Amino acid sequence: MIHVLFTGGTISMQYDAASGGNVPTHGGEALVALAPELPSIAELRVENWARMPACHLTPADLWRLRERVRALQADPAVDGIVITHGTDILEETAYLLDRTLAPRVPVVLTGAMRTSDHAEWDGTRNLTDAVRVAADAQAAGRGALVVFAGRVWQGMEAVKRDTVALDAFAAPFGAPLGSVHAAGVHWTRRATHREPLSPSALAARVALVPMVVGDDGQVLDAQREGHDGVVIEAFGSGNLPPNAVPAIGRWLEAGKPVVLSSRCPEGVVTPVYGFDGGGARTVAMGVTPGGPRTPSQARWELTIALSSGAPYGTGLATVGP
Repeated sequence: MIHVLFTGGTISMQYDAASGGNVPTHGGEALVALAPELPSIAELRVENWARMPACHLTPADLWRLRERVRALQADPAVDGIVITHGTDILEETAYLLDRTLAPRVPVVLTGAMRTSDHAEWDGTRNLTDAVRVAADAQAAGRGALVVFAGRVWQGMEAVKRDTVALDAFAAPFGAPLGSVHAAGVHWTRRATHREPLSPSALAARVALVPMVVGDDGQVLDAQREGHDGVVIEAFGSGNLPPNAVPAIGRWLEAGKPVVLSSRCPEGVVTPVYGFDGGGARTVAMGVTPGGPRTPSQARWELTIALSSGAPYGTGLATVGP
């Protein structure tokens, strides 16, 4: 049996003239009824967990969803779990579930880029594909997955790369795990190995601070109070203006970890420059390179790690194809 958790998002929305835009409309039962192939794929159990835009979800909400998924994984009647989710922060939810839950029972996240009253509504296909993946015997052990536009992505690798395209998701530091067709799922690679972290809550607060030309560290200093760590979105392979370096030192002196990421859409931080503000110098100070993750993924990884009392990147294999 596949347990389907509906949380809202564009897949549940229609245009509303009174509000002047798209708003949540459909519950889970209505969406299932709009996907006629589903009964032939698997037995379904529908749960209307929420009906809200993804951008309204808080860390506390995501943790509550994680705990619900964890309970469902312990239910012997559940063979797989499908979550419909708004695409704005779907990658954060997928990363959290993939990073903190055992991979035995598959968890598949999906959504839509068009509303159900749109001529190009993609909700029916994505929901059908997600159920097909969750019901596939080879999905077991792969952890949390994202299914969108016929492709299967690992939860910790998937990011939304386009604001409106139907195939909005990609993996800048990975590759698809497989593809979905009417005949079934075609798997092309295994999921990346990781040891799940087990925080009791998402208690840590982590800032994400982008560098700008001529940055003097004022924003870094302003964020230090009230945050437990910071991810810096630096230039190039991890370089930043020299006047921002003292602010980094103040974070480190306070015992708060600093992770160095890059604003470049491809490539990882490579600390090879030894000038003031260069990556080699800041890493020598105690800054941690973010690894094969986008800045937002690095922030989420640090949030989960600090909430678990573990160093950044604990138990992770190298992410890649």
